[in-house]
Amino acid sequence: MDSEQRIKNVFLRYGIMLGLILLALSILSYYLITRATTSPVLFVAIPIFFSLFIPIVLTVFFCFNGRRKLGGYLTFKQATTGIFIMFLIAYIIQFIGKDVVFNKFIEPNNIVNTQNAAIKAKTALMKQRLDAQKVIGNSINEMKKDFAIQQKTTIGSTIQGIIFSILFIFLFALIFGSLFKKVPPEFDGKNF
Repeated sequence: MDSEQRIKNVFLRYGIMLGLILLALSILSYYLITRATTSPVLFVAIPIFFSLFIPIVLTVFFCFNGRRKLGGYLTFKQATTGIFIMFLIAYIIQFIGKDVVFNKFIEPNNIVNTQNAAIKAKTALMKQRLDAQKVIGNSINEMKKDFAIQQKTTIGSTIQGIIFSILFIFLFALIFGSLFKKVPPEFDGKNF
């Protein structure tokens, strides 16, 4: 098997693992913010922790592991290609698992549930700050408008979202590829 195919195979496996872990984390995050927490701080902190911090740590781990499995050296092109494959596979698993299966069949009212949890958290925070009831009401009405827009997804907006996601995946693959490339030292025989 040539090196390009080995790179694709290794990062394909890591993409599947990353996608399944991110899918589980996003579902866990949904249930924690909609069912388990009433704290405004946790309502914000849980999604950030599960959708930003843990994925970055996992990505770094998989990138280092992938490079190590492939001999310790990757060119910029090889690193970017492998990482792009990993991110793309993870995104596909996340999209199908969360956006299609989970949101449409398991929890079809997820936007309403998230809206209710967000309203509870924001109301609790505004009451702690002793905001006037009118200000709280205006803020809640604004949130309801934002959530109503989210519920009206069309095929065009979905395709547009997928295209933007793939562009961002490529951008992040370039960034991570530049961070995780490691070119083997050149040996010319004179310095030995």
